[in-house]
Amino acid sequence: MAGVLLAMVGMLTAAVPTGSAHAEVTTSTVVGSDGKVYRATNHLVPLPDRHRPREWLLAWAGDADGGQGDDPDFLAVIDATKGSRSYGRVVNTAVLSPQVGSEPHHMQYIWHAGDRVYAGAMFSDTTFVLDVSKLPEVRLAGINLGADTPCASIPDAYWVLRDGTAYGSYMGGPDVSGPCTYSNGETRVGNGFAGSPGGIVRIGEDGRTLSETPASAEDAEMPELCGNVPPLPKPSCANPHGIQAREDLNRLLVSDFAEVRNYLDPDTVQLDPTLLRTTVRIFDIADRDNPKLVSVTALPAGPRQDEAVFEENQMVMETTVTNRRDHRGAFAGTMAGGAIYYTPDITSPDPQWRQVFDNTAAYREFDPSGVLSGQLSGGSWLQTSPDDRYLFNAVMGSDPRLTPEQNSGMVYVLDIRALLASGNDPRCRIDSPEEVTGGGVEPDCPALVDVLPIKGGVGGPQGRVAVGPHWGAMDNFARGWDGRYRETTEIKRLATANYFVAQTGIDGDHRVCVIDFDGRRGLALDESFRDENDKSPCVNFDRENWPHGPRGGARPHGVLFAVADADVR
Repeated sequence: MAGVLLAMVGMLTAAVPTGSAHAEVTTSTVVGSDGKVYRATNHLVPLPDRHRPREWLLAWAGDADGGQGDDPDFLAVIDATKGSRSYGRVVNTAVLSPQVGSEPHHMQYIWHAGDRVYAGAMFSDTTFVLDVSKLPEVRLAGINLGADTPCASIPDAYWVLRDGTAYGSYMGGPDVSGPCTYSNGETRVGNGFAGSPGGIVRIGEDGRTLSETPASAEDAEMPELCGNVPPLPKPSCANPHGIQAREDLNRLLVSDFAEVRNYLDPDTVQLDPTLLRTTVRIFDIADRDNPKLVSVTALPAGPRQDEAVFEENQMVMETTVTNRRDHRGAFAGTMAGGAIYYTPDITSPDPQWRQVFDNTAAYREFDPSGVLSGQLSGGSWLQTSPDDRYLFNAVMGSDPRLTPEQNSGMVYVLDIRALLASGNDPRCRIDSPEEVTGGGVEPDCPALVDVLPIKGGVGGPQGRVAVGPHWGAMDNFARGWDGRYRETTEIKRLATANYFVAQTGIDGDHRVCVIDFDGRRGLALDESFRDENDKSPCVNFDRENWPHGPRGGARPHGVLFAVADADVR
């Protein structure tokens, strides 16, 4: 497996004029396996009280022109310290070059003190590994290129292990169609870049590929459900998107989304429903460099009665594990289906998944007219709180059948304690039209705590779809009496980003928002987290000037809370 030759060649420092201020510029570099030099160039804006411990919100963003020009991709560092005079200000843009138009996508789901940040760029098939120990400065620690993962493409999301390495979900097939041999010696036949089957890649803190594993079974997977274009000799639904691990259980949980290249152009989209995945797969990771596929399960369809063809189980975007040692369950959420599923035991060789909530019930809280429903709602980021009390879900509101005025995104939170307390014998199951709109009737069903509507902008170059939040992050830090930060299991803030993938026709208004949460009072938009330019709530990435200059609008996707090493205990 091709490695990455790392060559840090110093930190260059200078002061240069930008669109609105003077920024300190520092650059770190690595040499990739292709022999080229890759850079992270910081543009650090002077801060009041610069030595005060701060919390930061990282937003991984790309050019709003989709790479048509030479505007770079960058990691925006935003002051997320409540009460700070620069709260909500973009204080650094770490420009990653020389790639442009690479469609920055996700990072890991949660950042723990000392972790590197793994940031994926879908279209360039690249994972950047970033050192954030000295925030707001960001350093490039490694880079994993397409040539370093020849059997997998289109990196999506990451789960960082306790040793600092990460598993990445790569949605797409091998770079070249035909047979491909993985690091464990297994071979699969794929239909090419952004096709099938995808893979699981373990990446080191220096960006090296530690292992590349097929996400697909060796034999054909449910041919009636698993379509491929062009067809494969052994059909596969393996297009990994969501990825989370329970190291104590030696299990890795992965959701299958879609054969992604068939959905990158709304004018030529494939309407074959078998290209929208309904499957969740679980791996045994006792050998961290050789995940073993132990189950592939198709989620069941639900009771919803809609005119269109989409069932509740289609396009399984996300999975999320539970955290406490006495819990073994996990959740999965669907994008086209707009539903939440649960299994009580991911160590079972035959996990049983059941629908436990429908997005329609959350919509009813602020849309009693019934116009908004779970189908095609764009269920996205899904995350359990570290204490296993709550389940957070971001929903884009991307139903193309509705007008932008009718559509709405939202964030909602469920109380999942009763469901988890039911152990291996949960009773909750959404199996009637009344439960679709009103929530489950069984006593252990998730209870809706609150819903926050978030209306997004019109998406896509043709203005096809209005969307709200797609991705999110939990703030897992709290400030102590000494001003320094500690990790906490009690979540009081979320962040969301209103952007999907513009090339699909689903764009957004490019805002990053902070949401306050209290288990009794519910969700509330943090209106003090305001854009430094237009002074409105949320940070607007549709702006002319950045710390790195007048480069115009950008599209934020992944978001993550983090703290410098010196400021966290």
